[in-house]
Amino acid sequence: MALNFDDLALLVEIVESGSFSQAAARRRWSQPQVSQRVAALEEQLGVQLFTRHRRGATATPACKTFLPAAQQALDAIAAGKLAVQGAPALPQVVLDCVPSLASLVFGPLLLKLADAPLEIRCTTDHSPVIMEKLLTGRAHLGFVLKCPAIAGIQLERLYSSPIVAVVRRGHPLTRRNALKLADVANARLAPQFWGEACDELIRMLRAHRRNDSPVHAIQPASAAIELALEHGFLTFMPEMAAARQLKLGSLVKLEIGDLPRWEWEAMVAWRSGKRPDAAKLRVLQAVRELS
Repeated sequence: MALNFDDLALLVEIVESGSFSQAAARRRWSQPQVSQRVAALEEQLGVQLFTRHRRGATATPACKTFLPAAQQALDAIAAGKLAVQGAPALPQVVLDCVPSLASLVFGPLLLKLADAPLEIRCTTDHSPVIMEKLLTGRAHLGFVLKCPAIAGIQLERLYSSPIVAVVRRGHPLTRRNALKLADVANARLAPQFWGEACDELIRMLRAHRRNDSPVHAIQPASAAIELALEHGFLTFMPEMAAARQLKLGSLVKLEIGDLPRWEWEAMVAWRSGKRPDAAKLRVLQAVRELS
């Protein structure tokens, strides 16, 4: 009896997620495709593998008995591929991060884990793409901005930072006290785009603007900081994104009385599963210690 290794992987995914539909979503398959593959595997093994119910699918005793052998076979194949490819023996953890968080997360994290027995791969993308990568196993940990929960993905808050207005040292606005949005609306503006509230801010500023010059919303934070430092723009951004420049004094925070209390929430996300991943858990613990 020849078993398809991809069907074994599908079996493990369904057990981990407890759902045919989630397994289908991860693979970009239709749910009937998943059902057909499971039915074929059940026919080969001669047992029922899952009991389906309204909230998903539960592994049968036969499935639980077979599962360790399936996982062992998959692990052996993965190890063989690494050996053939000459890949390093150390476990690898793939981190994916939104661009505005990358400089705040990657550097300190890699420094903290510099001597840990694992290898880290760092990439950047937008929050929805990162969540999809976590679901499909292409990333192990994701650093995203606050977003809706997704079944099978754990979310934990790392940071919460207020949105503040900053300009470079010596900017004319630094010599004024008790500022309002109307007082800054005609400056050269380039807020860092942190979400829908940024669009609301721009509408509020335009209501006070006496000229028709554009208001630029940009990403990532480093670009907004450069415009402020090198070209005299006023930018609105998460305070933590400009923490280093504020500490050095190259940027100055403006106190604007009628600026709404907006916050930027950074989250760490990972795919939940029944099999412990020691390398991923070590990185997650380091993330928690840094936050």
